[in-house]
Amino acid sequence: MLWIFKGTGVKNERNIDFQFWRQDNHPIELDTLEKTKQRLNYIHENLVEAEFVEKAEDCLHCSEANYSGVRKGKIELIYLE
Repeated sequence: MLWIFKGTGVKNERNIDFQFWRQDNHPIELDTLEKTKQRLNYIHENLVEAEFVEKAEDCLHCSEANYSGVRKGKIELIYLE
């Protein structure tokens, strides 16, 4: 994965070597439970879309495993209901 971060980093003059985060983000206020759940699902599905995991709950450091009941993660969660 390091080569991906380096390849992206050298294309952006604001970086020295690597780029991990996108720099074209647009902050959105999570002022409703619906918006918060949408964004949480978006984060979980990004792992699948990027092909880091086959299913979001397969990621060891992702809260989707907690939400789906597959396993309890290392961080205590306050669940969105």
